[in-house]
Amino acid sequence: MAEPSPESGRHRIVVVGGGAGGLELVTRLGNTLGKRKRADITLVESSRSHVWKPLLHEIAAGTMNIDRHDINYLAQAAAHHFRFRYGAMVGLDRNAREVLLGEVRDEEGRQVSPAQRVPYDTLIIAIGSRTNDFGTKGAAEYAYVLDTPGEAARFNRRLINAFLLAQTQEGPVRRGQLHVAIIGAGATGTELSAELHHTALQLVAYGLDRISVERDLQITLIEAAPRILPPLPERIAAETHKLLTELSVDVRTNARVVEVRADGVMLADGGFVPAELTVWAAGVKGPDILRNLGGLEVSRNGQLVAGLTLQTTRDPDIFAMGDCAYVPYPGHDGPVPPRAQAAHQQASFMLKQIRRRLAGQPLLEFRYRDFGSLVSLGEYSTVGNLMGFVAGRSMFIEGMFARLMYLSLYKMHEIALHGYWRVILDSLSRALSKRTGPTVKLH
Repeated sequence: MAEPSPESGRHRIVVVGGGAGGLELVTRLGNTLGKRKRADITLVESSRSHVWKPLLHEIAAGTMNIDRHDINYLAQAAAHHFRFRYGAMVGLDRNAREVLLGEVRDEEGRQVSPAQRVPYDTLIIAIGSRTNDFGTKGAAEYAYVLDTPGEAARFNRRLINAFLLAQTQEGPVRRGQLHVAIIGAGATGTELSAELHHTALQLVAYGLDRISVERDLQITLIEAAPRILPPLPERIAAETHKLLTELSVDVRTNARVVEVRADGVMLADGGFVPAELTVWAAGVKGPDILRNLGGLEVSRNGQLVAGLTLQTTRDPDIFAMGDCAYVPYPGHDGPVPPRAQAAHQQASFMLKQIRRRLAGQPLLEFRYRDFGSLVSLGEYSTVGNLMGFVAGRSMFIEGMFARLMYLSLYKMHEIALHGYWRVILDSLSRALSKRTGPTVKLH
């Protein structure tokens, strides 16, 4: 185990990445070890605020107001006894046990934060994942991704502007002008397709009367696998496919994209999907910085390889968790899946691991428990399955009950960050404000 900091005499714990797992972990560490002066807790993040990643498709569609859901890291740090360092990790000095941060500049090129070196005794890397376009021609230039709140908001602005242009331009709406191609029918792509349909109906209802949703809007969901939602049970996929078809979403399976263009998407079979808006929601990989990070081992997809203790394979003082970690999933082919419930479980597990590490006790082994899967189609429906509730078997759910279970996942995340009473008050405030404002973000 690493020695404590010579300056304060306390163990220095650094968490890089303020996503679902990282922010939950650093908050709980601050509330326990930080508050009692048993360790110095630091969060390193390249953004200033946090939004739960499963909500990004709602930000992209404009059906959620980001300002009512983001969490400021400085305020969270002050309230929960940890420090916040603003900057992106650009390197790692394992010999000196320091995380290297690059300088931060604003939109006008002025320095906001200089390059920094953050010392650690225990380091937890939880910087999430990025969309993997597999080097597909034109994807980087013409397809939007939804990895960050900023990217989701950028797509939303482009969407609203496309509808405003169609309303005010001379002449009719062009073929493909309001067509959206979504590449990847996993949870993000599937949920986004339903949210976009709802957004279009609301925009027309707000007075964009030259636009006909039935005539001018076309949402195409493209999946290379034989069915949508490949990792989920077939019954969920079938029910979701049926619901999307009822919304006039063009679902194309066994369709591999070979090129993304400004005016649409080329398929391997020679077909062409016209679309002036394309979202790439297929594939997951580790952030590029991990491939050359202090000689740590990475998987084929660029994730940090870790053991069941969540320690990286080449350095016992460095742990990895969440989407950026390749953690064994005993009894299954491949690692623990990159899902919010996995990050939540690993955050709780790491709190126990660090306590044992500080006490000099043997570390535990992580066991992921799959509680099921839920897919929300916005205002239309929610479907999913719950695992292990009836004699160890799964139970299919849909409708209002499924929707409540879907919302409960987010509430569990919020409770981990704020506690029960604040979450209750915030939820009531959001419910009231939602009734007094537009249901779709218009700016």
